[in-house]
Amino acid sequence: MFVRIVKMTFRPESTEVFINFFEEYKLQIRNAAGCQYLQVLQDKNQPNIIFSYSHWTTEAHLDDYRKSELFKKIWPRTKELFLQAPEAWTTNILHDFS
Repeated sequence: MFVRIVKMTFRPESTEVFINFFEEYKLQIRNAAGCQYLQVLQDKNQPNIIFSYSHWTTEAHLDDYRKSELFKKIWPRTKELFLQAPEAWTTNILHDFS
């Protein structure tokens, strides 16, 4: 299992557009094969910065999601709202203290 973190900086006037748009698809994303956990986080001081934080079983599962019809619906619309290019990290969990 690994964690994928994506930082998305939206145009300020587009932040709510994204949040509402994401509401439509959040359960489908969460229920994608191999997605074990999904959070969407908003920066407290810069509300136009949104992070997705997801746990995936394997990189193949994430790759399959990124090739899916669902992703092809979501990502082009999301990209239109960006102020800056997104940043993404694929991380291994070293310790879990939950």
